[in-house]
Formats: sequence, C-alpha cells, structure tokens
Amino acid sequence: MDATTVLAQITGNIATVGYGLAAIGPAIGLGIMIGKTIEATARQPELAGRLQTTMFIGVAFIEILALIGIATPFIFNAL
Repeated sequence: MDATTVLAQITGNIATVGYGLAAIGPAIGLGIMIGKTIEATARQPELAGRLQTTMFIGVAFIEILALIGIATPFIFNAL
C-alpha cells in the first residue's frame, strides 16, 4: 500500500464519520419537535390539526439539514 491509498481510505472514513455527526443534529431536532408537538396536543387537543401541520413544515426544514449533510461532501469532492 502506498501513501495515496492510505490517505484515500482515511479521507473516506472521515467523510463517513462527518456525515454521521451531521445527522445527529437533525435527529435531536426531530425528537425535540415531535415530543413538544405531542405535549402540546395533550394540553389542547382541539389544536391537533394545526399543530400537526406546523410540525410537518418543521420536519421538512429539519430534514433539509440532513440532505445538506449528504450533499456537502459531493460538492467539495470529499468522496
């Protein structure tokens, strides 16, 4: 094995770990948001529809963070 092969393997592993770390943020955000929506629905059941709609909009924005985490290595040619 030459130095270039070893470096390529290390770079690939670091990119994988980087995406794993990038996915932690959206996962925590989703957990908090869904938990708070359930809590709010338990307090005021008549607002369940409006809360659910707002939650889905928030889910879309949080998932964008995960997609950016996937796309970033390709943009900067890390993979």
